[in-house]
Amino acid sequence: MTLDLRGSFAQKSVLVTGGLGFIGSHVARRLVDLGAQVAVVDSLVPDYGGNPINVEDVRERISVTVADVCDPGVMRELAPGRDYVFNLAGQVSHSDSMEVPRLDLRNNCEAHLSVLEACRRLAPNAKLVFASTRQVYGRPLYLPVDEAHPCEPVDVNGIHKWAAERYHLLYDRVYGVRSVCLRLTNTYGPGQLVKHSRQGVMGWFLRKVVEGGEIEIMGDGTQLRDFNYVDDVVEAMLRAAATPGAWGRVYNLGATPPVSLRELAELMLEIRGAGSYRLVAFPEARRRIDVGSVHVSYEKVRAELGWEPQVPLREGLARAIHFYEKNLARYLA
Repeated sequence: MTLDLRGSFAQKSVLVTGGLGFIGSHVARRLVDLGAQVAVVDSLVPDYGGNPINVEDVRERISVTVADVCDPGVMRELAPGRDYVFNLAGQVSHSDSMEVPRLDLRNNCEAHLSVLEACRRLAPNAKLVFASTRQVYGRPLYLPVDEAHPCEPVDVNGIHKWAAERYHLLYDRVYGVRSVCLRLTNTYGPGQLVKHSRQGVMGWFLRKVVEGGEIEIMGDGTQLRDFNYVDDVVEAMLRAAATPGAWGRVYNLGATPPVSLRELAELMLEIRGAGSYRLVAFPEARRRIDVGSVHVSYEKVRAELGWEPQVPLREGLARAIHFYEKNLARYLA
């Protein structure tokens, strides 16, 4: 499927929530390249991943607001006249959500209701793309997981992400706030958070590999995962926003073939040429919310939006490792 993305976004007014974060900053930079008028908003909560250096190369070409989208006054200022909203704000740590569930409720439900209400009242023609997660499925009943799989989240973060999906689809159906939800799998690449291990394995693996340290893999290392390079995820988001038939729909993003965590670590160490890994037991709190092996089907998004991943895992890992070889210290500061 051929889409004229420049024609869709050039001179359009676009807001990216969570726009100083990992994926949001990549969306913002791609939109700038397509000629859009881009504004980003980010609360810059410590340890969530937002970082001004993620947009330093386009800082003079975008508008940046450091604020919390839960504040109605913020969205009253930012929403009017928008053609598109890429709604990527929130927190993604499953373990943090179990420790502080009410904060996760605020960041992953209240925040999105604030965005949706502002669009309903002040930007009724805006088209929204919401970044959800395959974590909404919980422990898979079959593999690969498709969009028909039951949603049984195993942690607070998964429940809130699923609720936020339903908000977007409800506002699409009832109020005509055109929305599409993408269930992301493990997204990786330059700019992702590497300070701690609470936002998935890839950022922490990247840090350990670049530092020449030892990767710790919880469990026996046979757990299967699929990984998307961030550029591919951005392409999917733009296609979803630019395709009228996507409104009111939910799509998985994914990659084939899946790899085990042990295979992932071995590949990263091979690319880097240094380091090691070992297997460790799950801490009890992590074991209770672990989903085992999981990878998803992206046949629906391929058929309806013409999307499939373009960056092979080895190539994407090499790009990410090379980036952090040059920039790790800046992302740990």
